Amino acid sequence: MDDTRAATREAARSTAGGKRGAVVAALMLSMALAALDSTIVATAVPQIVGDLGGFSVFSWLFSGYLLAVTVTLPVYGKLSDTFGRKPVLVAGAAVFLLGSLLCALAWNMGALIAFRVVQGLGGGALQGTVQTLAADLYPLEERPKIQSKLSTVWAVSAVAGPGVGGLLAAYADWRWIFLVNLPVGAVALWLIVRHLHEPRRESGPRARVDWAGALAVFACGGVVLTALVQGGVAWPWLSAPSLALFAAGLALAGLVVVIERRAAQPIIPGWVWRRRTIAAVNLALGALGLLMVAPTVFLPTYAQSVLGLDPVTAGFVLSVWTLSWPVSAALSQHVYRRIGFRDTALIGVGAATLVLLAFPFLPYPGEAWQPTVLMLLLGAALGLFQLPLIVGVQSTVGWSERGTTTASVLFCRQTGQTVGAAVFGAVANGVLAARLGGAGDLDSVTRALDAGEAHEATRRAVADAVHAVYLGAACAAALAFLILLCVAPRRFPVLGNPGD
Repeated sequence: MDDTRAATREAARSTAGGKRGAVVAALMLSMALAALDSTIVATAVPQIVGDLGGFSVFSWLFSGYLLAVTVTLPVYGKLSDTFGRKPVLVAGAAVFLLGSLLCALAWNMGALIAFRVVQGLGGGALQGTVQTLAADLYPLEERPKIQSKLSTVWAVSAVAGPGVGGLLAAYADWRWIFLVNLPVGAVALWLIVRHLHEPRRESGPRARVDWAGALAVFACGGVVLTALVQGGVAWPWLSAPSLALFAAGLALAGLVVVIERRAAQPIIPGWVWRRRTIAAVNLALGALGLLMVAPTVFLPTYAQSVLGLDPVTAGFVLSVWTLSWPVSAALSQHVYRRIGFRDTALIGVGAATLVLLAFPFLPYPGEAWQPTVLMLLLGAALGLFQLPLIVGVQSTVGWSERGTTTASVLFCRQTGQTVGAAVFGAVANGVLAARLGGAGDLDSVTRALDAGEAHEATRRAVADAVHAVYLGAACAAALAFLILLCVAPRRFPVLGNPGD
């Protein structure tokens, strides 16, 4: 234990041996790139489809990127523990920038989708390694500062993305959406190469990379996530393609288990799930990804179709939680230093459960300020929930395990979001079918409302569908509460701080 603590302290000192401010700036720029790229393409879809065609498959511009980011997180986490954060982050940033350049040069929709996957292969390194380096750079008592900065960058970038994409598509060309990544990424890459210095590790046997495990994890994740993303959209849930994909995913999952048990240095080591703290945080943040689908995907639809707001105002209703989330996250350190990481997260997710339960009780059709207040409260609650868990779980492992641990947490959160989009989409469509006599889904109904072709009963049906989704999100929050209460230890076993 003493050797682990000493190695962790040495890693932090050596990493900070360069210009820490410059490295933090590079991390924030990298996080901005990853966050922007998740949303900036959305508003430019009409221009992209008008130029390249391929309307029937354009959704893969988002799904392909998401799949590549999610399934590579565990791989990059293990590689960063094996070879260091710097080479993984540099390689990931280079792949991301190459993908951005290729996207700008795409000649048809198929090529653009393929190059978006290349972007995602780099984006997985950006997301996981930035979060890991944040823990390397700062001791436990200072980590909320850098985490709140990264949360703020993510929130602002995610909200600004659609607006920036729309402006570039309208007044320049959609290809600039990808070209603007190049100068920003180049600056981040230069700062990392020049100022990030990691500790020298003792020479020993050459590190063995579990490439078979990496390929199996990638294949399994890709198949399962494809089934979840496309099920109920490209084909019915119980159709042959869905069943075939789920069966293939199950078989590949078994293959992953077999390979990882035999590997000397597995990509997903068994201790990630054997340790109570890490397993509880993985499951709790998976539930967080699940519940976040309700506001991020369905609230804009509710604001426009039920409240009658224009897209800009509807976006504001959603964006207000990005104001309270980082503030709450930054202040959470004053809470968890007194009562611990788990109990702070319990307070946050308990409050989030109550806020989500309150949404279905809003009056119909209601006023815009009502969901806005709830989103402010939800952001504050989730700031108390997420950041203490990430800081806490990173503090229970040494340098050599931190990348794998961080990647497993982010992977579970991303997977939760994918599962949530599939599950809650099915819930919303089911409620609409029941209210409207089996006709239509949420997308077609909201388009009819926007075109003024639907009546009041349809508007009420949309409200009921979104209310059902929020009830499901409240159940996900309650599940996270139970996981933390029953599985997570009362005090996280923090290295060097046994009392925390």
